[in-house]
Amino acid sequence: MQGPTSHLYFSQRLRLHYVDWGNEDAPALLLIHGGRDHCRNWDWVAERLADRYHIIAPDLRGHGDSDWAQGGGYNELNYVYDIAQLVHQKKMAPVTIIAHSLGGSIALLYSGLFPETVKKVVAIEGLGPSPDMLRRMRETPIESRVRHWIQMRRDGAGRTPRKYATIEDATARMKEENKHLSDAQARHLTIHGAVQNEDGTFSWKFDNFVRLGGGPAGLSTEDQRHIWGCITAPVLLVRGAESWASDPAADGRIKHFKNAKLENIERAGHWSHHDRLEEFMSKVDGFLGE
Repeated sequence: MQGPTSHLYFSQRLRLHYVDWGNEDAPALLLIHGGRDHCRNWDWVAERLADRYHIIAPDLRGHGDSDWAQGGGYNELNYVYDIAQLVHQKKMAPVTIIAHSLGGSIALLYSGLFPETVKKVVAIEGLGPSPDMLRRMRETPIESRVRHWIQMRRDGAGRTPRKYATIEDATARMKEENKHLSDAQARHLTIHGAVQNEDGTFSWKFDNFVRLGGGPAGLSTEDQRHIWGCITAPVLLVRGAESWASDPAADGRIKHFKNAKLENIERAGHWSHHDRLEEFMSKVDGFLGE
């Protein structure tokens, strides 16, 4: 696999990393990874699109080779700001975006806040908790949710990164997380997602505080859905049929978009772009070619 070049940019005093697949005269394509992931998880997708697009894939703050946020600033609006800075600094507009999970949520918020800069959006399971999950969360009073979040942060402050004796051990953990992965995929994702410690062990690159997100003080569900309604670009929502994520057509969330369609990919879990790459690319190619 011929890889991309590595670059840096700055946002809110953080030194953030991205990779560039070249082809600078082609239309811009931004690939945004999910939580506890990294930019090189897109390599298989990028390989298939690099002849048609100028592809840039960032490591989100706290992930991959980007800086960790002081104070654990990992709410979605900080991520959206970082993406807005990257698009602005690299003059990517009008940009097409493909994004996964947390990255999908960021992409949809960015696309609603800056609709004039976005050409098309593919969001793989980027709608967050299902309506049923949100209803269960709201059964807990807000003061209890905030206290719980504070306790989680306090506990997280004393947590040390897990260490793996060998890269093979870390790869095995990667396969536990997604059983659809081939051995080659799992090793590739692990090599780019882990760092060797001074004692020779390996740990994941991401900041453990990204697990806690931005806490209860972020955008409300109503505000997020209002922003989705501001998106003017065509939207493709992708879901793995074996994923924990609920179907946005069945649960009604797709109605918050002006121009969105859904593709369910059979025999795929949360990472459909890994689990069923060829089928995923067929859906994406059709959408981008419309």
